[in-house]
Parts: sequence; C-alpha cells; structure tokens
Amino acid sequence: MQVKVLYFASLRDKIGKPGEMMDLLGDASTLAGVRDALIARGEPWDSAFRNLKRIRGAVNQEMAEDDAAVKDGDEVAFFPPVTGG
Repeated sequence: MQVKVLYFASLRDKIGKPGEMMDLLGDASTLAGVRDALIARGEPWDSAFRNLKRIRGAVNQEMAEDDAAVKDGDEVAFFPPVTGG
C-alpha cells in the first residue's frame, strides 16, 4: 500500500521535507500504524515523533483519531501541537 505523507510545522523542520510517498505493510492500516512505521525508520522520524506528547493527524484532509483507517492512495498529514494567542 502506498500513501502520501505530509509533515507540518516543527515536524517538517525536524524531518527536513514537507512530505513524501511511503510504501506501507498491511499492518500499518491506521493513522497510528503509519506513525509507528515512520518511527521504525529511525532518524529523523524517530526523534521528530517520539519527542512530542500529542501529534494530531488527518486522513484525506479530515482530522482523524489514531484508529482511523488508512487505505492505498490516501493522504496522511501530521501536525505537532501548537499554541496561539
């Protein structure tokens, strides 16, 4: 399965690119599974994701929970926590 992964804000800075196409194994069929597959790649994904307490995600431009299904051809985006004033 192949998905498009997008990184925003500090995740983009830490990983060094705004996004990429990623081939996933069958067990990475949820938003959490995609995140875990990225962490398993090692650096820079490991430290970019593990150092954040809460990472928001979206599937096909809709905010989603960790158990949201991810299918072949989907777009997955990750956002670090942000504050505003």
